[in-house]
Amino acid sequence: MTAADSHLSDAGTHDSTGTGDSEGYSRGLSPRTIQMIAIGGAIGTGLFYGAGGAIEKAGPALILAYLAAGLAIFVIMRALGELLTYRPVSGSFAEYAHEFLGRYAGFVTGWSYWAVWVATCMAEITVAGKYVQYWFDIKPWITALVVLALMFAANLISVRLFGEGEFWFSAIKVTAIIGMILLGIGVLTIGFGHAANPTVTNLWADGGVFPNGFGQSLLVLQIVLFAYVGVELVGVTAGEAREPRKTLRKAINTLPFRIGLFYVGALLVIMSVSSWRTFREGKSPFVEVFQQIGIPGAAGIINFVLLTAALSSCNSGIYSTGRMLRTLSLHGEAPSALRKLSSRHVPYVGISASAAMMVIGVIVNIISPDKAFAYITSVSTIGIIFVWGIILVCHLIYRARVARGELPAADYRLPAAPYTTVLALAFLALVVVLLFFTESGRTAVVVGVVWAVLVSAGYLALTRLGKTGEATDPARESAAR
Repeated sequence: MTAADSHLSDAGTHDSTGTGDSEGYSRGLSPRTIQMIAIGGAIGTGLFYGAGGAIEKAGPALILAYLAAGLAIFVIMRALGELLTYRPVSGSFAEYAHEFLGRYAGFVTGWSYWAVWVATCMAEITVAGKYVQYWFDIKPWITALVVLALMFAANLISVRLFGEGEFWFSAIKVTAIIGMILLGIGVLTIGFGHAANPTVTNLWADGGVFPNGFGQSLLVLQIVLFAYVGVELVGVTAGEAREPRKTLRKAINTLPFRIGLFYVGALLVIMSVSSWRTFREGKSPFVEVFQQIGIPGAAGIINFVLLTAALSSCNSGIYSTGRMLRTLSLHGEAPSALRKLSSRHVPYVGISASAAMMVIGVIVNIISPDKAFAYITSVSTIGIIFVWGIILVCHLIYRARVARGELPAADYRLPAAPYTTVLALAFLALVVVLLFFTESGRTAVVVGVVWAVLVSAGYLALTRLGKTGEATDPARESAAR
């Protein structure tokens, strides 16, 4: 391990006072908050809103798609957890890419993750507008703009306010899904409500488990992966979490339970209460089920929960993009102004720049409100596949260096690595291949190619200016306010 690596290893440690660390951030995220952020990161618009179109395409096979993708996601998160245990830093993905793959990889990873969350937040404010239309005749772009402004203001104030907001957003989502599952079980067992034909045989009786064929079921993996965007957010919180090694480990260990309950459990109940043929793209299956059961006001309550999920994800998007821009700036790969922190230890310039870019989502809603969600999710999907792939590659290199005695071994290790790491990489590669077989997937690939050209051009421009070697000591920058 070089002297530079040794220094970076300390760039996430924290004094016992809890007031700050060598990155300049405040350790304002308590273990309770981190746990709920981890839970909330697994529940978003991709599940609540995007599942309608996925059910229409794949039927009950969607449950198997979520299981397969969930296994891959768990491997990715355990790999990330091992890296975080080795060196917990706020800009985790970009930092590890820098260390294990070089400065170009770090540059591309950091900017790509930033783009993923900018696009994801655009998607969230898009569907927020649709949810508000359930009660009020307000144009989606107006709601999108208001939501963006509110979340932007909350993130500027303090990391603690962000954390508290995420805690309660996530609490609402968790309570609603558990309540929905229990209510669905009541419908199936004691005939509660007025659903037409509630029975678990709906999972296989109407065309089988693969009603549209196995190939069609594979094609929904793009939608499924978008639903998992956000599970890696706990890695970004490492620089502001109290006791990061202990807290993040616990958050990752509960991931299989969260996937089983919130994704598989919810979809099992939904497609048992009503035939998969009743669900359509553009309509939340959660709202549809409660309308079919006939519970007064239940659909409105669930719609409120869906709105909460959108607000939560947008809140997380603004948080993560601001931190990632600061990480890039500290490496000399973004304008130096982006490294500044406010008196409350918040990267206010990075947050402001990210929110300004998210206004594009408002414009997309004005130009093409019907297709906005599909366009934006395709951008997010290709980006997150790349970032997750980088995590796995960095993990492989880290393990190899540990085996050679060059780096210390973490005490929190991915089981059966490197085989599980390679299998997860193969799964991500399969999804990329499948993107070529759908219109939205091909759009994502084209967007990915364009983005690769743009970000590579940006790196070359910085190289010619001689700025990519100007990595800044975070400790010195902690005073930059």
